[in-house]
Amino acid sequence: MVVLAGARSGSGEVAEGQRGTGPSTAGDGGEDRKPQSDEAHSAFTPPLGVPLPPPPEDEHPTSEFAIPQGVAEPTEKREGSAFATPAGVQPPAYTPPSGIPRVSLAKEAPWQDRMRTMLRMPVGERPVPERAEKEGEPGPPVPRVLDLTLRIGELLLAGGEGAEDVEAAMFGVGHAYGLGRCEPNVTFTLLSVSYQPSVVDPPVTASRTVRRRGTDYTRLSAVFRLVHDITTQGLTLEEAYRRLAEIRRNRHPYPGWGLTAAAGLLAGAASMLVGGGALVFAAAAMGAVLGDRLAWLASGRGLPEFYQFVVAAMPPAAMGVAISASHAGVQASAVITGGLFALIPGRALVAGVQDGLTGFYITAAARLLEVGYLIVGIVCGVLMVLYGGVHIGGKTLNPEAALQHRERPLIQIIAAVLLCLSFAVLLQQERHTLLIAALNGGVAWVVYGALADTAHLDPVPATAIAAGLVGLFGQLLSRYQHSSALPYVTAAIGPLLPGSAVYFALLNFAQNNLDVGMASLTKAAALALAIAIGVNLGAEMARMFLRAPGTARRAAKRTRGF
Repeated sequence: MVVLAGARSGSGEVAEGQRGTGPSTAGDGGEDRKPQSDEAHSAFTPPLGVPLPPPPEDEHPTSEFAIPQGVAEPTEKREGSAFATPAGVQPPAYTPPSGIPRVSLAKEAPWQDRMRTMLRMPVGERPVPERAEKEGEPGPPVPRVLDLTLRIGELLLAGGEGAEDVEAAMFGVGHAYGLGRCEPNVTFTLLSVSYQPSVVDPPVTASRTVRRRGTDYTRLSAVFRLVHDITTQGLTLEEAYRRLAEIRRNRHPYPGWGLTAAAGLLAGAASMLVGGGALVFAAAAMGAVLGDRLAWLASGRGLPEFYQFVVAAMPPAAMGVAISASHAGVQASAVITGGLFALIPGRALVAGVQDGLTGFYITAAARLLEVGYLIVGIVCGVLMVLYGGVHIGGKTLNPEAALQHRERPLIQIIAAVLLCLSFAVLLQQERHTLLIAALNGGVAWVVYGALADTAHLDPVPATAIAAGLVGLFGQLLSRYQHSSALPYVTAAIGPLLPGSAVYFALLNFAQNNLDVGMASLTKAAALALAIAIGVNLGAEMARMFLRAPGTARRAAKRTRGF
């Protein structure tokens, strides 16, 4: 009976009894032994006379990343060896043929460049955070850091910042507070960030939805300064939360009546830019003011942005039709064109194309779809008025009047500067950036006029070159001001927007000239894409030729046809 108990038991004591009592039980006789159970015949039960293996002390699962038994861990590192891994860099699983580059991210460089460089590195090559925890101190409060990261990213994305800059800001905040394995992800309406403490620990993920968007570049610049201070000066979480709350509580820098007056000034300056006079300036300004008030009323009633653009486009078109019916010698097309300049979503168009060029295709598609909806709203509002004007007033609106180009360099330069200045006010920029944005737009218009009028270059490449200078100057100013490039770029592209091409396309559609209308609409789309690509190319040239931190940026390399 002792033998059977030893076979069924898994303890070491019984196993020793089994080895000691084996011979004595063999002579007891088989007739006194009871039949063995099925457990005794199991394939996993050791046979009689074979000792049982010792039980494991602790039940710890073995990680697939653990060092195999028999392989000694390195106890010391060679200092000064050419093959040693640089300090602060995690070695990859294999050594690439070109060797392991040493990454040095100087804090003197803008945080945008440093964070873009790190985001485009493989995870194993990113430098570890400099805030190393001391022994006995707890690690970083991961939930609070992720929450702060998402709140900062939400303000940037809602303010119109590109997806790449939003990801760079979120990664910079997480890295500054000690979250080395931090991975942000940005789409058009959803922000998420994931942190994994180690390769064997489960990740912590948080997300936030962006439901409301607003144009306030003063708040955007304040958030950029906050990120700069977090990444360079090491603000505590309490200080960062306090400053973020102050940024959210700050009111807009300009009152509502000031924004309405800026919309009127923008429309009037745009009408003079395309050949209008004093009467056209007044009519375009009045139409834009009425449209802005109607848009505010629709917004207060909770109508979507599409309908706000529909009602905002109707007063400028009605003003142009009325001027054309009452004054035959007035260029009424300039009135409607000026009103369209204040409505064309140039900011969203540039951001959408920029996201597409930097690889954020989902966000780019969503932004461009938003631009398409807003333009359709403008088309609906203008066409409803133009159909009535064409059928009631006959052929008082002449599309050919648009082709009468008038060269007035001094007046057009002044109008371009005024347009950029009023556009900057509408974007709620800081007061010290208004003059810089206006001068940047004036220089862009001078370059465009020199190429298109003097050198007789095609308008599309002339627009792209002028927009490239805008992007280059805007990126340079943002680097030295440690702020976003949008306040220096968005308002400056105002004179280059294709307002006249959009208007003449709509007017030809209203007069049932579909072929001419499609040609004008295609030209407007080409000019819009030239502006967006030119701005992005100028910004990339600034990053390419100026000193960038660390190694060169790595772009996605793809083979042809695969």
